[in-house]
Amino acid sequence: MGIRLKVNGVVHEVDVEPDAPLLWVIRDELNLTGTKFGCGVAACGACTVHVNGKAMRSCSVAVGSVADAEIKTIEGLGVGALTPVQQAWIEHQVPQCGYCQSGMIMAVSAFLAENPKPTDEQLGAAITNICRCGTLERIRAAVRSLADRAGTGVKR
Repeated sequence: MGIRLKVNGVVHEVDVEPDAPLLWVIRDELNLTGTKFGCGVAACGACTVHVNGKAMRSCSVAVGSVADAEIKTIEGLGVGALTPVQQAWIEHQVPQCGYCQSGMIMAVSAFLAENPKPTDEQLGAAITNICRCGTLERIRAAVRSLADRAGTGVKR
């Protein structure tokens, strides 16, 4: 069944069932492998992408439900130059193994777009992605630095 998807600004026609997980369409049909498979049940967040600007876990989203949406993967974030979140990740050496980081960056980017001056409590409640390497403190430091640059600060 043909489904039209707009991913990273490019329209694609994919021949998949409407209930196929968006994650597998992104990875297997569009060959965009930055979005990772972690758990398959929307618990870990490694597969996070933006759908109409909102962070969504693509392993649990039926591709047919997002056919008219603007979908952005990690490959579409910061095209031409790093985003402030990507730059903060580098400056604070956030990744350890790096596997979950594309999903983490996508989740934090969407969160900061809606809440540019979060408290640590708000950050912890909103970003529930799992990092098995334990880089949460470096993630918080990176988010604090972004808020500080914007002159907002992050309340601890």
